[in-house]
Amino acid sequence: MHLSNTSKISLLFLFFLPFLAQADELNGANTAWILSSTALVLFMTLPGLALFYGGLVRSKNILSILMQCFAIAGIASILWVAVGYSIAFGDGVPLRINSLFTLESFGTFFGDTSKFFFNGITENSLAGDIPESLFAMFQMTFAIITPALIIGGFAERTKFSAVVLFSALWLILVYAPITHWVWGGGWLQQMGLLDFAGGTVVHITAGVAALIAAIVIGPRKQFGKAATTPHNLTMTVTGAGMLWVGWFGFNGGSALAANGDAAMAMLVTHISAATGAITWMFYEWIKYGKPTALGTVTGMVAGLGTITPASGYVGPAGALVIGFVAGIVCFNAVILIKNKWKIDDSLDVFPVHGVGGIIGTLMAAIFASTELGIFSGQGFADGISSISQQLGVQAIGVAATFTYTAIVTLILLKIVDMVTGLRVTQDEETQGLDIIDHEERGYDL
Repeated sequence: MHLSNTSKISLLFLFFLPFLAQADELNGANTAWILSSTALVLFMTLPGLALFYGGLVRSKNILSILMQCFAIAGIASILWVAVGYSIAFGDGVPLRINSLFTLESFGTFFGDTSKFFFNGITENSLAGDIPESLFAMFQMTFAIITPALIIGGFAERTKFSAVVLFSALWLILVYAPITHWVWGGGWLQQMGLLDFAGGTVVHITAGVAALIAAIVIGPRKQFGKAATTPHNLTMTVTGAGMLWVGWFGFNGGSALAANGDAAMAMLVTHISAATGAITWMFYEWIKYGKPTALGTVTGMVAGLGTITPASGYVGPAGALVIGFVAGIVCFNAVILIKNKWKIDDSLDVFPVHGVGGIIGTLMAAIFASTELGIFSGQGFADGISSISQQLGVQAIGVAATFTYTAIVTLILLKIVDMVTGLRVTQDEETQGLDIIDHEERGYDL
């Protein structure tokens, strides 16, 4: 049977009609990628971060670190369902000073209660072109790893009850509101802050909270008097490798689509991680005569944390510079915090994640520019036309996140100290938290 050209076109249109009708509905490719990314980000905490931190502490505290990571994963998940997701991604509530003054022009500060207990999220509800249940779960994995990062600041001396209570309160009162500011339609997002995957939301908040906690709780018993060397660097390097792999979901998944943005985010993430690791390795080699495995994997984490806010906005050459700067600056930040300021941030959370998050957030303003030749990126936020203008917004984001996190963290630590007490006794610290808190041993040889 011979068909006219018109008939052929009509048949083709009818054939593709179902697909055209779904164009604004669920996207299978994007959904598949975010499903995978969600698993990768959870893999970063369990077992990645747990093993990375676990190897860095002494053997008598290994189970306490693993237990804290697992407990935080469970608590954060439940709280995210109950209230956290709604505070972060619910419709914003303007900050009202009084009946005459409302900061609506500056955007919103907190989400509302409309999505408490995932109200309204069904198998058919969408966030963009992926299931909202998936978007909520993807964001949940970020809410898990952020308070888990903080425990490195006060490892080996803090009561388990204090860790549990502090982490729960901090997630609700610090993490969720700042997430709303940056990603939930809040005031920083409306200003045009560039934070692709969590430079402010994750790394600055965790780093600052760890620093404040380390100062308030005080140093470990032997800090500055005797070496507190990692008990199992093999475990730490294994966990570091898991973090590197999982970070592809962390940054690449933040595109919320299987597209060129996700691919470029993965590429620059890998470049910065590799550059940070090798920069730290050679710097340490030159300064102290030998390169160490601990230094190399720490440089890798510094490169990953620093590229995170910029990962969706910069190009490969920019990522090389960011990774290099991360290796140099974070290396010296560790020395400054521990050796100069004598602050026992046990596992270097602030100098690696906090400082890295600050650097990356600021450098995003530079390397997002499309006018830097080979170092060009994908452009500034809407309405912003210059590096200086974007840098001003980035600086406001850094300052606001730093200040709010520091103040609220300090208040929460004081509250927790009154309720449970923050640290164990010196005798209990000597015996180790595995026995004191959990009546278990990590190793029974």
